[in-house]
Amino acid sequence: MTIEDDDDLALPPALAAIAAIGFHYGADEVDEEEEDHPGVDFEPFDEFLDPEDTTDWFRAWTGNPDADGGQFRVFGQSGDGGYAAFWLVREDADLADQPIVFLGSEGETGAVACDLSSFLWLIADGSGPYEAVEHPMRRSQPHAEFTAIAEKHATSERMTAREVVAAAREEFPDFEDTMEELTR
Repeated sequence: MTIEDDDDLALPPALAAIAAIGFHYGADEVDEEEEDHPGVDFEPFDEFLDPEDTTDWFRAWTGNPDADGGQFRVFGQSGDGGYAAFWLVREDADLADQPIVFLGSEGETGAVACDLSSFLWLIADGSGPYEAVEHPMRRSQPHAEFTAIAEKHATSERMTAREVVAAAREEFPDFEDTMEELTR
């Protein structure tokens, strides 16, 4: 793989821009007409989680002392501690071309986006990694600032969050089974 050096914890510019804006989540910010569509439960990090910390977390998450967390570059979490990460499975691909996945604190897993560009459109459409896995059919709620980031950085055509999730699930239908096989 042509991934940046593991010691380089800097996020790609598009993710850094998203982290600088941040997300709002909570009942006090839910429009009464949108009770079933609260904010996005995502806390992006300022940098990637250190590879050693990622391996420690992944071993604890799977209950498998032999599990290798090196297949992930973690860049954010949900409020309950689930992680969003690049899944480094495409040989000879740059980081931005790797799929993005979610590994929840209660064992929820799922492919979220096929690559960074599609992830940017997911965020622009008002979803996050947790929502992509747990509420993939939620209605669009475009976010102007995140849309501007996607328009600037994405190399793919605009997609709705539903389209992004459907494409990821189609391309990576075995992600959940792969994680389950590693779990003890």
